[in-house]
Amino acid sequence: MAITTDASGSAALIEIDGLSKIYDEGGSEPLLALQDVSLDISRGEFASILGPSGCGKSTLLMLIAGLYSPSGGQVRIGGQPVTRPRTDIGIVFQNPLLLDWRRVLDNVMLQVEARRLDKVLYQRRSLELLDAVGLAGFEHAYPYALSGGMRQRVSICRALIHDPPLLLMDEPFGALDALTREQLMIDLQRMWADRHQTVVFVTHSIREAVFQSDRVIVLSPRPGRIEQVWRIDLPRPRRLKMTTTPSFIRYTQEITDLLMSKGVIREEQE
Repeated sequence: MAITTDASGSAALIEIDGLSKIYDEGGSEPLLALQDVSLDISRGEFASILGPSGCGKSTLLMLIAGLYSPSGGQVRIGGQPVTRPRTDIGIVFQNPLLLDWRRVLDNVMLQVEARRLDKVLYQRRSLELLDAVGLAGFEHAYPYALSGGMRQRVSICRALIHDPPLLLMDEPFGALDALTREQLMIDLQRMWADRHQTVVFVTHSIREAVFQSDRVIVLSPRPGRIEQVWRIDLPRPRRLKMTTTPSFIRYTQEITDLLMSKGVIREEQE
């Protein structure tokens, strides 16, 4: 079988071919969420999916994860069709989904228990991950004692504990305040640089997408189709001061202009 490559010529981990998704609840009008989406994502790439509410960003992520079945087309990971939920990936949702009766360390170790992995080995790894996101000393705290940003850090550690080759993130910073988002962007960049997993990151934030990504994929209003793809040619490691540079501003303005031309962003008329 021929090896698929993405636009950069690198071997693709994720291949998305003519993907469509229709929600048909039976009694209501069928809803076309995604239409004819084709995209390859390289191993080790950080790719952001950006677009307006309701354009199918989260649906695309769930199709990659095998949690939804496509209405048309196919997703392949490592050359194999996705036909059921994947167990070799990590997923981070907007809501941290922690278990209130389990302490921080026990929440991170939940996957270890479910997968029947070596508890001694992975407890050490859990503590290293918590330290990497600034939660050393909180391993015995309960979720109710943590801020929203701290809880989301725990969920990121839980998703990474088994060292998955693919991390799917569905607006993980969407419910957080601006300062916490900035810090988590930096934390995530550092962790990604250390492990170099493939990341597919869904967001509404243009600035967040440009700062994090190797590529930004912009979806059209529903039904979601690929409107345009930007390759973000900014040096790594990324620093917040980079957001004031002409190159960064140019990327964010180009994406803003596209979304304005599609009516996603509208300026008030004087």
